[in-house]
Amino acid sequence: MWYSPRKNTSLKFIVRRLEGSFSTAQTARLSGLTARQLDYWDREGFVRPSAARASGYGSARRYSFADLVRLRVAARLRAAGFGLSKIRECVQTLRRLDPSREGMADVRLLVVGSRVVWARSDRELVDILQEGQLMLVFPLGEEVRGVAAALETLAREPRLDLFDLHAPAPRRERGRRRR
Repeated sequence: MWYSPRKNTSLKFIVRRLEGSFSTAQTARLSGLTARQLDYWDREGFVRPSAARASGYGSARRYSFADLVRLRVAARLRAAGFGLSKIRECVQTLRRLDPSREGMADVRLLVVGSRVVWARSDRELVDILQEGQLMLVFPLGEEVRGVAAALETLAREPRLDLFDLHAPAPRRERGRRRR
């Protein structure tokens, strides 16, 4: 074991919380959603409690840590103006594009107007509401250096410009008859 539970009580508390489950009231408080929204999202199948589902009147839902993360992300997207259908589309696209992903701790989402963009890497962005359309990211500094290098190469080459008035005119010998 990489930690000593007797010495590190705060870590012991964190591990217990990550492995534990949360009531609807706790989940509502931690996610910023209402208990009514949680109930609706469970009935709609959007985010279901994975620790314990409601099984009739008076039964309690129990949410896991992963459920809390999903709910908080969904709440942020709702606050940004996205409806449940668009959020569901985001989730489905992310699962389709990267089914091997276990957790979402390293996922970076950007909300740009009416777009949700997944920063897949430092060089790739994926618009997850446009069926996963890939956008490439490149620093403009590289392009500036590339153009400067091309200009240096061009300056070393002999100048062949059709519109240069000082260059000698090409001789036309074909098509003329000698008399």
